[in-house]
Amino acid sequence: MSETLKNQSSSPRLELLNITKQYPGCLANDQICMRLMPGEIHALLGENGAGKSTLVKTIYGVVAPDAGQILWDGREVEVKSPSKARDLGIGMVFQHFSLFETLTVAQNIELCLSRSQLHSIGDLAERIRDLSATYGLNVDPDRFVHSLSIGERQRVEIMRCLVQSVKLLILDEPTSVLTPQEVAGLFSVLRKLSSEGCSILFISHKLHEVTEICHNATILRGGKFVGDCEPANETPATIAKMMVGDLAEQDAGYEKAFGEDIAFTAKNLSLAAKHPFGTTLKQINFELYKGEILGIAGVAGNGQEELMSIISGEDSRTLKNTLILDGRDIGTQSAGLRRRNGLAYVPEERLGRGAVPEMSLSENTLLTHSRGFVQSGLVNWNAVKKYAKSLISQYSVKCHGEFSEAKSLSGGNLQKFIMGREIGQNPKVLICAHPTWGVDVGAALAIHQALLQLRDQGAAILLISEDIDELFLLADRMAAVCDGHLSPVVRAEETSIDQIGQWMAGTFINESEQQEALA
Repeated sequence: MSETLKNQSSSPRLELLNITKQYPGCLANDQICMRLMPGEIHALLGENGAGKSTLVKTIYGVVAPDAGQILWDGREVEVKSPSKARDLGIGMVFQHFSLFETLTVAQNIELCLSRSQLHSIGDLAERIRDLSATYGLNVDPDRFVHSLSIGERQRVEIMRCLVQSVKLLILDEPTSVLTPQEVAGLFSVLRKLSSEGCSILFISHKLHEVTEICHNATILRGGKFVGDCEPANETPATIAKMMVGDLAEQDAGYEKAFGEDIAFTAKNLSLAAKHPFGTTLKQINFELYKGEILGIAGVAGNGQEELMSIISGEDSRTLKNTLILDGRDIGTQSAGLRRRNGLAYVPEERLGRGAVPEMSLSENTLLTHSRGFVQSGLVNWNAVKKYAKSLISQYSVKCHGEFSEAKSLSGGNLQKFIMGREIGQNPKVLICAHPTWGVDVGAALAIHQALLQLRDQGAAILLISEDIDELFLLADRMAAVCDGHLSPVVRAEETSIDQIGQWMAGTFINESEQQEALA
């Protein structure tokens, strides 16, 4: 046990006893027990569908358990709502932030405070500044949320909890959209909170981060408790084996590949933002080679969405002599024609763009993969269903069959299906956004191997991700995007996480401007 925990009280801050929650057709939590001590950073681990979300929603009062007890500072409590949880001193930062874009930081924080809390705090803006200085959060109460980066928004969510004198902070995938420098800053804040006695429940699929910062870990599988460990005494590989329940190894690294034949070119790509909060693309140039993966890093909101949209054809504005696919100008083609010419696309948003929620998996297969299934305007549904079943089997998609609605699948299983659907078209170029965001270890491994197999078959892959570790694992060449600018493109082994992290923060823009000034 770490020195931090040795110096804390020996009585648990939170204790869960036989927590059980049943949904129709699914036992989400099956008599789960867990204990958190004051000052403890405790990881909650498991694959998608393991029961993590249900458990933390129970702690935070979003879900009522069917059976079991919650003990808070040694006494049994009923957490009937998030407001009750906050009254106890429990705060939660969800993976998807709940901030109003057009309000200031202080106004967003004020919304979650009661009248009595506001009265006791007094000057809220001053309180935010004091806490910001104490924890090194750099949160300005007067800034509007729409002007903040993803990392800054996360700090606002944490500030919401600190203002309420949180005793337990729950973090759901807190580093999934942060630069390496922002992750280091977050960990510094968490360690300071821990040293002051605040308990932290840390949910993450990035197991190297768990071994770095967490004192203890609870591992769930299929809604059941399967074990616990001290992460500092483990490796990501040994923890992964506990999570997935087999001998599937963690990605240890793959051989890099370098193509010579150009499959796709973006030349002087400049495009104005379509909406006020969008990002204008500015003189973007890059080439995709056959048999190679180009990884583009960046914090969300820096032009990735706009770049994918214009290449895929979702953004229907025409650009001549700017987008070249296999020697053909596709800048004036529709999204459907681009697909027929060999372009496949896995968008960031699974439900709504990658798949239609209410449609079956068979119907979703047909949306982007009609060749061979439609003749003279008639759909061969037997062939479509057979192919959907083959995707389900090949990618180990957990569902009730090809008739299952897309919305009934977990995020990881739906992602595997969408990846399989797009890869199954044998594309010349695949644009893939955040392929394993929120996906468990087993699903991530399957997706990584599918991407590499497609690369080795000669496809060119544009991989856009906020997970810099994943990019270094998979990409053969790398770049970063910031404020609509694209950094230099370099071979993965010729750069570093620190350099890519700096490029994600825009240092290459200043360097370029200085060079232009000198010229």
